[in-house]
Amino acid sequence: MCRGEGRSVIHSQAIIHPSARIAPDVEIGPWTIIGEHVEIGKGSKIASHVVIQGPTIIGQDNRIYQFASIGEVPQDKKYSGELTRLEIGDHNTFREFCTINRGTEQGGRVTKIGNHNLFMSYTHVAHDCHIADHVIFSNNASIAGHVSVGDHAILGGFVGVHQFCAIGAYSFAAAGSIITKDVLPYVKVSGYPAQVHGLNTIGLERLGYAPKTLAALRQAYKVIFRQNLTVPEAIEQLVRMGEEDPEVQLFVQFLQQATRGIVR
Repeated sequence: MCRGEGRSVIHSQAIIHPSARIAPDVEIGPWTIIGEHVEIGKGSKIASHVVIQGPTIIGQDNRIYQFASIGEVPQDKKYSGELTRLEIGDHNTFREFCTINRGTEQGGRVTKIGNHNLFMSYTHVAHDCHIADHVIFSNNASIAGHVSVGDHAILGGFVGVHQFCAIGAYSFAAAGSIITKDVLPYVKVSGYPAQVHGLNTIGLERLGYAPKTLAALRQAYKVIFRQNLTVPEAIEQLVRMGEEDPEVQLFVQFLQQATRGIVR
């Protein structure tokens, strides 16, 4: 049995807190629990046996598969019940047994996920993480607290990321990589501990990067990883290169903000 209004399909065996705000066309399966202070935007589909706790805001056209846990309290011993939150954008997919935790008081109070991301089965996003857009977490990829992941980054299966690391946009981490430092944009990393193995050329080509731009990024890569320069020396050269090739500026911005050292 289901209840609904218009196109909405909410199974009668779903348990929904009275304070939850659910758009009229959202689908919710049986034995799913929607807690207090949860908002779910239009077009979203929630399978059976999902648990969503609040405060959590979920945007439009998201798909959450069975046995996912969304917006649960952070796995942080310092957490003591503060009203922190999780914010999720639009067009994201969370597969089976995916776990996404809310923020902590010490980390800014919020975990944020952007748009058009794919979180495969058994992936984990810890407290206070910020995920941009078009990111892929392959099966069992996990990130610890306070990690940021840039646009179009891909984490392979069983990748693990240490807390407070930054994963640059358009980067690729091969399966099984253990990342304990910041990963620059555009690069490929693999290993335990992870090491850099060139540009993510295939990924950039698939995204439509022109040969001229790829050539500029290769040159910038050599400046960072092949000339034995210090980070300030590399930045100085990259700033000049970025005047002709704006994409190189992403290297500059990332290096200027890196706090944990970079994967080399």
